[in-house]
Amino acid sequence: MTKATFSVLGADLRVKGDIDASADLHIDGRVEGDVSCTNLVQGESGEIVGAIKAESARLSGTVRGTIAVRDLVVLKSARIHGDVHYDSLTIEQGAQVDGRFAPRSATDATVVSLAAS
Repeated sequence: MTKATFSVLGADLRVKGDIDASADLHIDGRVEGDVSCTNLVQGESGEIVGAIKAESARLSGTVRGTIAVRDLVVLKSARIHGDVHYDSLTIEQGAQVDGRFAPRSATDATVVSLAAS
């Protein structure tokens, strides 16, 4: 059995390419690519240009791409440009979303669970 880890991408870091983490991920920098992980925390300075797939996500930065998560929290500083697929959703007053919200289908849930494994 492997011990769960927590990885951090600092505000000074820019990544071009997809990220596939089997652990929790905290992003304060810029990612140009798809992000797949178990639990995602995005800081206010974080920017993700690509799709997000995770079990849970707490977003407070900028996202340009689709989001597919089980439990999603969108904080007031978040700026989302893309469609959002979720099971559970919390949005703070002041958050900006330019896209559509839709509950995930059973097929989407399976894909996200497999991607996060």
